[in-house]
Amino acid sequence: MNDSSWGAPPAAGQAGYWGTSERGPVQGAAPAGPAYDAPEAPHTRPMPIVPDVPAYGGDQDDDRGAARLSGPLFSSRPPQSRSHDTPQARPFEAASQNPEPMPDAPPPAPQQKKSAGRDLGAAIGVGVGLGVVIVASLFVVKAVFVGVVAVAVVVGLWELTKRLEERKGINAPLVPLALGGAAMVVAGYVRGAEGAWVAMALTALAVLVWRMTEPPEGYLKDVTAGVFAAFYVPFLATFVAMMLTADDGPWRVLTFLLLTVVSDTGAYAVGWRFGKTKLAPRISPGKTREGLLGAVGFAMVAGALCMQFLIDDGSWWQGLLLGLAVAASATLGDLGESMIKRDLGIKDMGTLLPGHGGIMDRLDSLLPTAPVVWLLLVLFVGSG
Repeated sequence: MNDSSWGAPPAAGQAGYWGTSERGPVQGAAPAGPAYDAPEAPHTRPMPIVPDVPAYGGDQDDDRGAARLSGPLFSSRPPQSRSHDTPQARPFEAASQNPEPMPDAPPPAPQQKKSAGRDLGAAIGVGVGLGVVIVASLFVVKAVFVGVVAVAVVVGLWELTKRLEERKGINAPLVPLALGGAAMVVAGYVRGAEGAWVAMALTALAVLVWRMTEPPEGYLKDVTAGVFAAFYVPFLATFVAMMLTADDGPWRVLTFLLLTVVSDTGAYAVGWRFGKTKLAPRISPGKTREGLLGAVGFAMVAGALCMQFLIDDGSWWQGLLLGLAVAASATLGDLGESMIKRDLGIKDMGTLLPGHGGIMDRLDSLLPTAPVVWLLLVLFVGSG
């Protein structure tokens, strides 16, 4: 941009930069008078008239860093008093005096109530349905309950191996795991702990052999995951079947189920209402220390009642210890599966149970609690 555009007068003998105007002197033209008269250039090209107001806006909006030149020295319009100014002549002043109404601000977002993050109606309905099936099979025919445990084990193995394959590319062989897992539960019920250990060893061997039929790439990680799955799901579940072999077996299993459910419920209720201090934020951000205290309190009370009224030769103080141990093992089991799911990058192991997730999402606290309850009941009242 040359100087004439900012109002500098042309040299003597030169025509105004912008040419003539019907309204009088224009920006860049020499003032009238003999000292500035010059013959008209033979070939003068008309230039467009630049508006008085810069296209960039007001004085403070010029992003080029130069102030807008204003006033009578730099205006092609004769000076007028403010009383004769019109909105058309001073568009920006008119706009400032009559600003356009601003759009209404959006209303503040309503505060959301604390939510459990799941469909509680579906969760309660599914939980009640599962409880009816378990209790009915438990007190009608023991063998039917063993079958229910075996089916839960097979479905849990399917969910676990499927997620390992999808998220990590680990192909733990499902067929030997499913067959060996079901056999493990039956062996624990029929032959006790000895039968469960033998079935566990045979299942691990079957996993090693079955995987040999495929290429060797990834063999080690596949069989390692297979042996882990065999121990984690069916082997721990055999302790539930072993509890059932006692004379008061159904009541022992019911005590085990009640204490685990009460522990989870106490942790949820107290943690949801009073939880502030995170228990293990890197593993499970939703769990709090206050929730753990709720789990301990609820489980100890329930344990004292169950040992006093459901277990033969049991006493309330044994129930307090049993409830404390159940709260600890159930919490650790829940954290353990949360660790697995964090590693896999998933929220639930499956979608089979509405409001709960998958079977493994319900077995997470039950599986590690089963050997704890079995052992303490044997120590307190014998194997029966």
